[in-house]
Amino acid sequence: MQVKSNSTFNIILFLVLTEFGYGQDVDRKEILGEIFEGSISIEGVNIINTTSQIAKVSDVNGVFSIPAKKGDVLVFSAVSLDSIKREITAEDLKVGKLFIKMVANKIELKEVVINTQITAENLGIVPHGQKTYTPAERKLKTAGDFKPVMLLGLLGGSMPVDPLINKISGRTKQLKELVALERKELNIEQLGNLFEDAYFIDYLKIPSEYVSGFKFYFVETQDITVLLTEKNKSKLTPLLAESALKYNEIISGETK
Repeated sequence: MQVKSNSTFNIILFLVLTEFGYGQDVDRKEILGEIFEGSISIEGVNIINTTSQIAKVSDVNGVFSIPAKKGDVLVFSAVSLDSIKREITAEDLKVGKLFIKMVANKIELKEVVINTQITAENLGIVPHGQKTYTPAERKLKTAGDFKPVMLLGLLGGSMPVDPLINKISGRTKQLKELVALERKELNIEQLGNLFEDAYFIDYLKIPSEYVSGFKFYFVETQDITVLLTEKNKSKLTPLLAESALKYNEIISGETK
């Protein structure tokens, strides 16, 4: 009789513990996050929920998702970065997204002599700080822009004729449009280099067949040339999220 009682007790205890553990998992909510070091998204960061022992790794865009509930403690660690802990709050669960800033390890190095980068400026080929031009910008600079005051020079035979001809033929206008188009194409290319298509599809919820269209829409509606040149992902990310909401509304209206 004693053996049977012990067996019954063990079964009941097992069922209670199983139910308790299941209930704990149900309470957890999938929460998104993005990890940065400075303004750079960090891939390969290990994220461990020390309460549930669930582990995840950030993707190429520094993005991750992990089940968590209020009071859970997440630990973030990676080679060359200082580990940090983050306790999940009710506000975190309400917002549904974490922005994690990590700091590089401070490692003391022996004295190292580093050669400066060899550039045309360092070699004295061009003056320091001289503006560089794209092919279309060079053509526009060569063609010049027509100004009415140039007509005064025509009387003395000193007026440059090319700008006047370009004004009449519309070539200057065409070159300006070409420069603008070239800049947009370059911005789209830089945007693709900073964010993979998976980021637009999985994180911004852009349908795969509309990713190229969204990139053009984003470049067309946002003044982000400087941010792209600086590769400033931390400032580009909120702009992308805002534009994605508007773009998804537009395409959802078209598909109805």
